[in-house]
Amino acid sequence: MAELVAKRRIGVHLGTAGGCWTAVNRAVEAGANTFQIFSSSPRMWKAADVKPDDARKMRDLRSEHGIGPVSIHASYLINLCSQTESVRVSSVAAFRGEVERALALGAEYLVLHPGSWKGLTREEGLRLAAQSIERAIDGLAWRDADFKILIENTAGAEFSLGGKLEQVAELVECLKPCAPVAVCLDTCHVHVAGYDIVSMDGYIETMKLMESTVGVDAVKVWHCNDAKAAMGSKLDRHEHIGEGTIGAETFRKLLHDDRFAHCAFIAETPVDAPGDEARNVGVLRTLAAG
Repeated sequence: MAELVAKRRIGVHLGTAGGCWTAVNRAVEAGANTFQIFSSSPRMWKAADVKPDDARKMRDLRSEHGIGPVSIHASYLINLCSQTESVRVSSVAAFRGEVERALALGAEYLVLHPGSWKGLTREEGLRLAAQSIERAIDGLAWRDADFKILIENTAGAEFSLGGKLEQVAELVECLKPCAPVAVCLDTCHVHVAGYDIVSMDGYIETMKLMESTVGVDAVKVWHCNDAKAAMGSKLDRHEHIGEGTIGAETFRKLLHDDRFAHCAFIAETPVDAPGDEARNVGVLRTLAAG
């Protein structure tokens, strides 16, 4: 069992005060061997380029401590399927910047919420999202890197692209010919979108559906978040592992599910007090061990 814990890539979303590279040291302090960051403020359109020295420090520290993969979460402002052209134009430019920074830092994954198709049909939203991503990465050197854009499932709010596993699968399929694309699944989003992962029968059925839609191999990252809200509520409110409506046993099942042995398990849990990052990583490691 110790071998299982050692092999699992378990981490947490971390701050980057002092430079993106400092997240590696924070990961080590939290007991993590993988992590996620924002490469810039998630609530601002404009962002500075990555400093070459910061990128070098991150690569060197990751190599020294055996940390990886690294995931970057794209800005919350980005809406690649907006009905408003000016918003889409800004979103494409912002997402292009996200890809550029991810490549500069050597991050393996860039997690994206595709956006809201309010005012359009779902099919129009899907088409716009795919076109926007293709436009954003045009001419960038992603083919030379170990890099994928991960489409994340959402909490199921009305008009949110990705609230159903089938929608995630459709977008990935649309993008395969033109983009390096895979999937990130969020436990809280799965739960509040109405999929049962808590009961054993529900877990089995939900994972069967996941296999038949997005596919096991496409899932590269699990965002491990307990939920403050009830299953099917569509309320995206994260809770500490084992303290919400999902409960510890679901995370134990997930961490012991050999179908996901290749995945990184990254918590995006609240930071209510100093040490909460390490506490949630520790809980996930304990669940992986028992």
